Amino acid sequence: MDKPAFLITLDTEGDNLWRNRSGKVTTRNVQFLPRFQALCEKYGFKPTWLTNYEMASDAAYVEFGRDLLARGQGEIGMHLHAWYSPPEYALTDDDWRYQPYLIEFPENILRDKVTYMTDLLESAFRQKMTSHRAGRWAFNEVYARALIDNGYLVDCSVTPRVDWRNSSGAPQGKGGTDYSRFPDHAYYLDVCDISRAGDSPLLELPMSIQYRYGAFTNQLKKAWNDMRGKKRGPSVNWLRPVGGNVQQMKQVVEQTLSQGNDYVEFMLHSSEFMPDGSPTFKNEADIEHLYDDLEQLFSWLQPRTQGMTLTEYALLKKSHQSR
Repeated sequence: MDKPAFLITLDTEGDNLWRNRSGKVTTRNVQFLPRFQALCEKYGFKPTWLTNYEMASDAAYVEFGRDLLARGQGEIGMHLHAWYSPPEYALTDDDWRYQPYLIEFPENILRDKVTYMTDLLESAFRQKMTSHRAGRWAFNEVYARALIDNGYLVDCSVTPRVDWRNSSGAPQGKGGTDYSRFPDHAYYLDVCDISRAGDSPLLELPMSIQYRYGAFTNQLKKAWNDMRGKKRGPSVNWLRPVGGNVQQMKQVVEQTLSQGNDYVEFMLHSSEFMPDGSPTFKNEADIEHLYDDLEQLFSWLQPRTQGMTLTEYALLKKSHQSR
């Protein structure tokens, strides 16, 4: 690989699901996606739009996705919100309130939901689905085997250095997945233990996430939180815009590449391109500031990286291994 890959991943879903607990999903953010797609193409980058149920059911989004696929300017992958994606199965007395993780459902229901979403996307976009990210970042061995059985090549659900166990799903559950000791580089999963490399055909591409502080500061902060009875993991920076954090994102890139990684992975939600589509970008001024940050980041990354979709990276990785 001449340059490290820049992988742009978008959780492509309904409008402002952070505050939506009603079950009435809208998809107005579709109309704001072409601007970001055009920005990616300006710099030669190829986004992977990881798509959930409501977006795959939106005719305007399907048209948008088919167009970028026909032009070879990106990828459509799968993203699954278990509480909303068919087939219906009530895990709690109010799944929209709790938004349970897919890994909390019985295995047969998990598999049915993965198969349903895969078939829906392949029918809508007339292409095999090969890339995936779990809803709410919750992933386990059962889920990994279901993806493999449905022909997926690459997953990007792992968030190294992050522990989601304090993020609740179903009240009877144990929270999300603890990724605090997972690898932070590309690896083929062990289907008996997804925190380890193995010989499965599913390539894991963990998010680009780095500690915000050094080891000593993290230890002090942990001691302070323990004294106050608060369970918090170390502070981290993601390769993800949150408004005015261009320098932090550049630092994440530099740290990640200095550790020997041959890719960096960016993420955002589709609704974050729409005013009031997220808690972070609430109005048109916020969106313009977001695009200012994206222009700065992308122009800085362009000479340092090469744009790829998740599957393009996975196929390149596989071809290098077979040599």
